[in-house]
Amino acid sequence: MPAHDPTRALAGGTEGPDALRPLLATVLDALAHGATTRHGPLPAGGPHTVDQRVRAVTEPAIPETGTGAHEALHTLVHTLTAGTADPAHPHCAAHLHCPPLALAAAADLAASALNPSMDSWDQAPAASQLEARTTRALAALAYPDRPAPDALVTTGGTESNQLAVLLAREAPAPHASTPAPVSVPTHGSTRARCRADPLRIICGANAHHSIHRAAWLLGLPAPITIPTPTGTIDPAHLAETLTTTRNQGPGPLLVIATAGTTDTGQIDPLPEIAALCHTHRATLHVDAAYGGPLLFSHPLRPLLNGLDRAHTITLDLHKLGWQPIAAGLLLVPDTTALRPLDHRADYLNADDDTEAGLPDLLGRSLRTTRRPDILKIAVTLRALGRDGLAHLIETVCTTAHRLADLIDAHPDLELHSRPTLSTVLFRPANATADTVAAIRRRLLHQGRAVLGRATTPTGLWLKATLLNPHTRPADLHALLHLIAPPPEGAPADDHRTTP
Repeated sequence: MPAHDPTRALAGGTEGPDALRPLLATVLDALAHGATTRHGPLPAGGPHTVDQRVRAVTEPAIPETGTGAHEALHTLVHTLTAGTADPAHPHCAAHLHCPPLALAAAADLAASALNPSMDSWDQAPAASQLEARTTRALAALAYPDRPAPDALVTTGGTESNQLAVLLAREAPAPHASTPAPVSVPTHGSTRARCRADPLRIICGANAHHSIHRAAWLLGLPAPITIPTPTGTIDPAHLAETLTTTRNQGPGPLLVIATAGTTDTGQIDPLPEIAALCHTHRATLHVDAAYGGPLLFSHPLRPLLNGLDRAHTITLDLHKLGWQPIAAGLLLVPDTTALRPLDHRADYLNADDDTEAGLPDLLGRSLRTTRRPDILKIAVTLRALGRDGLAHLIETVCTTAHRLADLIDAHPDLELHSRPTLSTVLFRPANATADTVAAIRRRLLHQGRAVLGRATTPTGLWLKATLLNPHTRPADLHALLHLIAPPPEGAPADDHRTTP
């Protein structure tokens, strides 16, 4: 088979760019045609229709004879694009699922083409150094007064939260109001197996589901869950729970607070929670997967006051950071806090190699093989700077307030509460849960809008999570018009939307 055959050509090396260039043209063409075919934020017709379309181009899924690079790319990329829920459409606003920056996606292509693996230095010399510098700079945003903050790159909030629980299980309980460096064995701690009392987790009902999964995966008792009828943890209720739990035994306690809840985008009272953790000698983890990027914004950063007192912080840049999935991080105030993750495999981080100066990467993840996801983040930070990212974040938060204003002014719609971040809950006035659920499914089936659902103590709500900084006022008017007609006598608006 000739080396220039596009189905056999390699993406790396000196010939890689020439092999990629014509294939990229095919991909871009398929992306454009697929978006035109879709017409809206997602394909109309529901799961059965999408299944039929995918089935039509994948029978058989593994053909005896291949169709060639360009046909395969165009057919399947077009099918995927036509059948996607496109977060770049202003009416695709259900989840914490952002439209990635073209810049970041282009950087991700380079990472795929070069394919460094971040489990040993000899597979990723420059990538490992880039990761070290970038993660430390991001950690310093949260811990500006600490001498050696650090961060691990993860696949997202679920992995970051699991790592935080693991580190809390392995580390001694803190005795200071600010996090202190942790001294632990260097080859994986056995402390958790020797404790008479296991780590007990206390979280709000507003906590992400991954907290409960992490406890299960790590063999810990189910978290003690505090009701959050207002959407955030009540410090008085937390104090009572900490006192009761501490009186049951001297074992380690982990309190998990949330900065940007999945359902409402609210932020727990972090300074009060941090003070209670200090009083009761509990470790504090803050799941700031959603709200953490407010650190980039000078006017919005005060919403995260108290975050620097956390012992671990989850941060996701594939939410309010406009990165392709995945771009998660776990931040710690001191790099020594990561020592429990240290692991040895002679073929990856032999002791004599480490002593000779080769960086040890294996303890920077629970994964072995992992992509250089830091590249797209580093490119974005360099290109936009802190101010550029802050502008995007402030824009979507402002857009959320604008949508809340429109809902407030509409006689047939009900607003749950003013947005904290970029999440807005609303529903038709006096609507039942069945009505709200039916509206959401109708819009999905028609391919007109992707809205989420959130259950609060006051019932079921439609959820708009606004992560597209290019969303216009006309897009917001058009979205509401899909759910309720405009008030009688209201001026006509341009309801066209920008794909």
